[in-house]
Amino acid sequence: MNTTSNINILDVVSIDKNFGSFTALKDVSLSLSAGEVLSVIGPSGSGKSTLLRCINHLAPPEKGDIYFRGKRIVPGSQRVGPDETTAGEMRRHMGMVFQNFELFPHLTVLENVSLAQRRVKKRPAREADERSLDLLERVGIRSKADEYPSRCSGGQQQRAAIARALALDPDLILFDEPTSALDPEYGAEVLKVMRSLADEGMTMIVVTHEMGFAKEVSDRVMVMADGSVLEENLPDVLFRDPHEARTRQFLSAVLGR
Repeated sequence: MNTTSNINILDVVSIDKNFGSFTALKDVSLSLSAGEVLSVIGPSGSGKSTLLRCINHLAPPEKGDIYFRGKRIVPGSQRVGPDETTAGEMRRHMGMVFQNFELFPHLTVLENVSLAQRRVKKRPAREADERSLDLLERVGIRSKADEYPSRCSGGQQQRAAIARALALDPDLILFDEPTSALDPEYGAEVLKVMRSLADEGMTMIVVTHEMGFAKEVSDRVMVMADGSVLEENLPDVLFRDPHEARTRQFLSAVLGR
């Protein structure tokens, strides 16, 4: 939970994202301070995952601006001013954990975690491997370091993906439905790691269908539907007394109330 000062890590200002004639995001804004955990919930197709891809510029928005640590993110490698930063530079400080792990199948777990350190951080191989082993210990799968992803359970693969994101010492980690491809037991393993990261003050945006996590771990919860933000509030307030009828409908469906 948030225990640090209110330094803005991220500001998303009125972004739109279209795919052809389909509007995926419309006028979406959010701000995030250091140490905060923001959970993003809502029905399927509401634009939650697209929002994360816009934030890290895997799918840059057509309209609006995104600021990372106060600097506006510009695409590509174009020349930047003193108040701007490139998407590539931003990604050096922002991790992302995908729904389907996105590990390289031909590399061992250790190699998957070390590769980005060597390429992005320019760490020597031995230093990168030592850091990777420490992180694999932290997420509870050091014994799987020399295994290939296909020899690991889904939960172990996702924990390896979290270790890979942590290896770059990020200021912010984006989680895109990290447990949706896992059965409940393996999903619980991943959520335990994420809870520990939140307790340690990691800044996170978590797109999730895990309402318990959203309620218990988040500092704030944002609800999306049809590409727009419906509302945002403290977890206890939002789950107890949502303002919008569409939010009440969604919560009624997922919580069975």
